[in-house]
Amino acid sequence: MYQTVYLVTLAGTGLVLAAAFSSLVAFRFGAPLLLLFLALGLAAGADGLGIQFDNADVAYFIGSLALAAILFDSGFGTPLSALRQAALPALSLATAGVALTTVLFGAAAFYLTDFTWLESLLLGAAVASTDAAAVFFLLRVGNVQLRDRVRSTLEIESGSNDPIAIFLTITFVEIIALGQDPAAEVLATDLVLGFIANMGIGAVVGIAGGLAITRLVDRLNLDHGLLPIFVLTLSLLVFAFGGAIGGSGFLAVYLAGLVAGNSSIRGGALLKRFQDGVSWLAQIIMFLVLGLFATPSEFLPILPVGIGLGLFLIFIARPIAVWLCLIPFRFPRQETAFISWVGLRGAVSILLAITPLLVGLENGRMIFNMAFIVVLVSLIVQGWTVGPLARRLGLIVPQRIGPLEKVELELPGSAHHELLAYTVVAGSPVARGERIPRWARPSLVVREGRSMKYQDAGRLVAGDHVYIFVPDRYPRLLDRLFASPTEVSPDDADFFGAFALDPSHMASELEDNYNPGLTEAELKLNIGQLMLQRLGGRAEYADRVTIGPIELIVRDVDEAGRISSVGLSFEPTPQVTSIPPFLSPAELADRIRQLVAGWRDRGKGEAAAEQPAEQRGDDQDTYNSRGN
Repeated sequence: MYQTVYLVTLAGTGLVLAAAFSSLVAFRFGAPLLLLFLALGLAAGADGLGIQFDNADVAYFIGSLALAAILFDSGFGTPLSALRQAALPALSLATAGVALTTVLFGAAAFYLTDFTWLESLLLGAAVASTDAAAVFFLLRVGNVQLRDRVRSTLEIESGSNDPIAIFLTITFVEIIALGQDPAAEVLATDLVLGFIANMGIGAVVGIAGGLAITRLVDRLNLDHGLLPIFVLTLSLLVFAFGGAIGGSGFLAVYLAGLVAGNSSIRGGALLKRFQDGVSWLAQIIMFLVLGLFATPSEFLPILPVGIGLGLFLIFIARPIAVWLCLIPFRFPRQETAFISWVGLRGAVSILLAITPLLVGLENGRMIFNMAFIVVLVSLIVQGWTVGPLARRLGLIVPQRIGPLEKVELELPGSAHHELLAYTVVAGSPVARGERIPRWARPSLVVREGRSMKYQDAGRLVAGDHVYIFVPDRYPRLLDRLFASPTEVSPDDADFFGAFALDPSHMASELEDNYNPGLTEAELKLNIGQLMLQRLGGRAEYADRVTIGPIELIVRDVDEAGRISSVGLSFEPTPQVTSIPPFLSPAELADRIRQLVAGWRDRGKGEAAAEQPAEQRGDDQDTYNSRGN
């Protein structure tokens, strides 16, 4: 017995350490990290090193707790600014997008496999949600800097679509387990009513739980070492309570993290660092356990069908669902195509595929194996191509500022100020002699291990550590002062245009100088207002507006969202056309008008052709006589 404890601990810690070291490979080569975690689990399993693990209940329990911890961290790290930017399109993808993906994929599975319709929809629901960890690890490793709206949409969708997929999966499992074959109308009614109740209860519990976590942390004077454990335990309590009373525990824990993370919770910086480590550990454990549970030798008979379904999900089901969901939100074609591609499947899909095994469904193991193959196809095909595709579509934008070394330090009892520790990097403005503004109060400089007052330090040099007391809403200028130069300068004509324009100047000046063909109403606007109108009312850094022979580029945006600097280019960026169409609403309306006009012209031609020859001759004679 005692020896078993040592052996199990040795094997478990060895696998976790191997997974941690494999991250070095992923960071170096841009490989899908979660694919490496899965591969380690498969290599250690029954067909590899021989570790036997086939307990579906334990695998589901461990995976659910790990997923709850990951979702809480995901919500905790989602700022309200990202929520305001992308809440509606992301929630559309997380609800209608998941449902559409389930139906489309389920239809393909029904015709390519021997599954019944309900089993096919069950498989579709299991693989309908995306994996946030896989998506953002690849964006970070590949140094893929996306526009804020695209990144926020992907982040919120990935964090919020798991509860929907979980609800659909569990519902289909329960229906199949009961041996019922309900009519389509009954099934749709049960799904809608169950969804409203499940999500509603989960939302209420999550919001209330987030407020309670914030209040308890602020009122209880807990030791800093105990505080992160206390918050993690409360988050799992919210998850368990929400699920126990019939709601979505996963939605509850995500919303609890969202509420707590966007409040002035005590020890926020400490909690973020702790939860980041917990999230990494949860991902490693979840993928290793799911990899151990799988048996690769069972994949061979269904491998061709599984690969076909995986490719169908990547190239057909996900793009159609994304396109239909994003039509109302005026996403450019390239951004819609990229969002549809960055739909990596991961641990959640494998975890949900275990649920048929929990109740002993006849084809439960087959469903699990098929979902596992689909996840592998997604990680291999999409995981290696996220960065290159973003560059191919022209979606990567330069960073506003270069590399920055900054640490936020906790100030007990201070809700409106922060103590920041900056490291002076070579080439930064402060290293070149720029002064720190008056609203920031430097208190300490550490140079070569020696501490000194800021007033006694003289000119700051590279390597200095500067501690500055600032208001919690300090301007971005402070970060800019301590950042190294960006790889792309704001004066780079390739990205920011030939020269800068003042956005307060009138748009009529553009018409006078470049004749882009502005309307009478647009001539009365200034350049900034013109760009905002063309961009749908919201501008972001690096947005581009093509007007005739010129292109206006957003160089910077102030805190209120107003355009503060504009670049002008004489060579508009060519549109990428070698991608699926993903037509915007305006393009779609134009295509419909063209189609209707074509039908009308065709109808007139057919009507003319059906006229008697004598009548057509009389008409022609009449026409000729009028012309004469």
